[in-house]
Amino acid sequence: MKPTVKNVTRKPVFALALMLSAASGGAVQAADVTMFRSPSCGCCLEWLEHMREYWTAAGETGEVKPVSTPDMQSVKWRAGVPADLSSCHTTLIDGYVIEGHVPAADVARLLKQRPEGVRGLAVAGMPIGSPGMEYGDRQQAYDVVAFGPAGRTVWSSYPASGS
Repeated sequence: MKPTVKNVTRKPVFALALMLSAASGGAVQAADVTMFRSPSCGCCLEWLEHMREYWTAAGETGEVKPVSTPDMQSVKWRAGVPADLSSCHTTLIDGYVIEGHVPAADVARLLKQRPEGVRGLAVAGMPIGSPGMEYGDRQQAYDVVAFGPAGRTVWSSYPASGS
């Protein structure tokens, strides 16, 4: 089932989503996923479907929803996404920021481990083969980067396919 996308005013919704995600407890099964995206971007909805499928398969119960906004730069700035790690969509989940096409398993690991000094995870750009950017069997190499007050570190790496 594809998500329904509504245009909403960005400032109040972003503030509310940030407060709710920060106020929620540490249980992964209670985590809501709010993804901010440009109204014209389709790969964002594909990534959101990847998250929904993962959450459902894992028996998680949080709501997964998109929020369309024409001003993604403001969303990224307010969420603290480093400019060089920017991608096409920004997601808030349980007090963390997920930037771009981060695999759901990496998000789940973040929510379980909750490492100190990490504000979020990012996949810079839009690498082919990352969730939501599938293109047959092709995959570009990419890293998932953890970022925050503690600095940056590679959270996980995904190799290029042989094609």
